Amino acid sequence: MSHRQQIVDADTQFFGSPVEHDGVEQPPAPAPRRRRGRRIVLTVLLVLVVLAGGGMIAGGLYYRSIDSSIERVDAFDDVPEESRPQVVAKGAMNIMMLGSDSRDPENSGGSRSDTIILAHLPADRSSAQLISIPRDTWVPVPRSKEGRGGREAKINAAYAWGGVPLMVQTVEQFTGVRIDHVTMVDFSGFKEIVDALGGIEIDVDQNFTSKHSLNPDGRREFVKGRQTMDGATALDYARERYAFANGDFTRIKHQQQVIKAILDKAASGGTLSSPTKLNSFVKATASSVAVDKSLSLVDLAMELRGLRSGNLGFYTCPTKGTGRVGSESVVFADTARAKTLFDAVRRDSVPEILSAGK
Repeated sequence: MSHRQQIVDADTQFFGSPVEHDGVEQPPAPAPRRRRGRRIVLTVLLVLVVLAGGGMIAGGLYYRSIDSSIERVDAFDDVPEESRPQVVAKGAMNIMMLGSDSRDPENSGGSRSDTIILAHLPADRSSAQLISIPRDTWVPVPRSKEGRGGREAKINAAYAWGGVPLMVQTVEQFTGVRIDHVTMVDFSGFKEIVDALGGIEIDVDQNFTSKHSLNPDGRREFVKGRQTMDGATALDYARERYAFANGDFTRIKHQQQVIKAILDKAASGGTLSSPTKLNSFVKATASSVAVDKSLSLVDLAMELRGLRSGNLGFYTCPTKGTGRVGSESVVFADTARAKTLFDAVRRDSVPEILSAGK
């Protein structure tokens, strides 16, 4: 089964026989295709940005060869146009990034999208705002063309019921923001990407132990303070959630840290000045990315060639905390504050996004 059939095993993992999550049986989904690790699509954008900004490679053939190697998904074909939000701010771009950890040992059942990010690129392309939506956020899910959904559920259930198009519908309905493009993300790709960069620097905010590590004994100790992480360590850091009282919220924060650290390292002089390291980084990313049919990473990279980590803002959709609906543990959105935030996104008002996202 290919990306073009809209079901991506390593990114959202809604496969196999019915699986229970919090006591609720999920619908069956198609059998998985051979796994191909989708890397972090943001880093592909970033490496192209670095190449464009650094002027390391003359001409456009190299860029185009990267873009042509990226697989495409049908993201919007089954999204009813009449149900979609209208474009308010022309020139701005909103990208929905879906992701999971296909090698996470916690993820034995599959059938969930661990990460949902709405990336907003203002019309002037001078910055980017990445807003994480907790995967357990309780929202209305529209009915898919197969008749699934049509009720309230965790937001990540939308993929199980209707693939990428239903995820687009659900996120658009929840945020009021029109989605321009979709990318597929696999956080397990952190390992290869970080190793290709020669490691990244992370400020660990607290002591904790990962009990689902890539180490042979399944454990890794993290000590508060700044440290250099290789790929396996960075992946353990970004995937852990059970070690924290607020679980997925801390994992979201750590994933955002790793994304920023990757950008910082990719834009560093050491990466730019080493053809071998740069080529390894490109190979570790571009060959394994899935995006929607109309997104040109090359064109976008050229638009964003001045973007660096100082221009990135990371936010989380406002919530009222966690609770239970029946047997399910869920996250309740703070609808009033979320409306303010996403309305600012819809209008491309960056100052208001920064204020509402605090």
